[in-house]
Amino acid sequence: MKHTQFVSCVAGPADDHAPAYWFIFQGDKLLVQPAGHRARVPLLADIGQLGLALTRRIYLGYLREADAGQTPCYAAEVAGDAAVPAGMAADGLRQLYGQLDETLFSLAGRAIQLVAWDRTHQFCGQCGGPTEAIAAERAKLCPRCGLSSYPRLSPATIIAVVRSTADGPRLLLARNHRFPAGRYSVIAGFVEPGETLEECASREAAEEVGIQIKNVRYFGSQPWPFPNSLMIGFTAEYAGGEFALEASEIADAGWFAADALPGLPPKMSIARRLIDWFAEGGAAA
Repeated sequence: MKHTQFVSCVAGPADDHAPAYWFIFQGDKLLVQPAGHRARVPLLADIGQLGLALTRRIYLGYLREADAGQTPCYAAEVAGDAAVPAGMAADGLRQLYGQLDETLFSLAGRAIQLVAWDRTHQFCGQCGGPTEAIAAERAKLCPRCGLSSYPRLSPATIIAVVRSTADGPRLLLARNHRFPAGRYSVIAGFVEPGETLEECASREAAEEVGIQIKNVRYFGSQPWPFPNSLMIGFTAEYAGGEFALEASEIADAGWFAADALPGLPPKMSIARRLIDWFAEGGAAA
C-alpha cells in the first residue's frame, strides 16, 4: 500500500461521502472482504450500501497517502445478530494477522479498542448519568457531575532476561497455564499504581519465576488490543536466584539456547520480537 502515515483526529471531515476505510466490528470480530489468502477492509464512499444498521460510529482520523491524498478511517459496530453482508466475513484480529495490510491491521487494533470504550462508557462511572462525547478530544463528559473519561490503556512490561553461561547466553522462557500446548514466551505483567516500568519488570521476574534481574534496558513498545494493553518491552540480565514458579500462573520455565528454542508466540507480538532479537545474537552485541 502507499499509506505513509496515519493522522489521528476526533472531528470528522466536512465531506463524509469521500471513500473511507470502515473497520466494522461484530463483537470482537472484524468484517472484511476475503481475497484468497488475504483480506481487505471495506473502502466505501457510502456505508449504507452494506445494508447494516450501525450501533455506533467513530471517526478515527485519516491515512495520508504518498501522493498527498487523504483517506478517512472510521470504526463502527453492528449488533451481534446482524447478518454479515454477502461477500464479507467476520473474523478475529489474531486470525487476520498476515491477511491484512500491516497499516490497516494496526488501525483495526485501534478501532476495536475505541469501539469497546465507546460501548462501555455510555454512562458515568461516578454518578450513573448518561455521558456525551467531547468535541475537541477523545473523551466523554458527564454533564451531571463533570467527570471526564478517556479510553483505557493498561501498560504492561514484557522482559527478555538473558543469562550468561559457559556454553553461551541463555534466554528465560516460561509457559503460562493459558498458553497452547508447547508454547513458551518471555515474562510479562501489568504495571501497578505508583510503580516505574523498571520496577515492574523486576517485580514480575521475582513474582513469576523467583529470580532477580539487572541492567533493565528499553527495547520497544507495541499496542496490544487484547483487550487494551500497551506492551513496553525490555531486555535485562540475570542477577541471581533460583526458579520458584508462581503456581497459579506459570506451568514451567527454563533457560534456552538460541538454537534450541521451544514453541514460540506468533510473529505479530513484541514477545516474538524480543525472542528473535536473542536468537539473532542481540544479547551478544
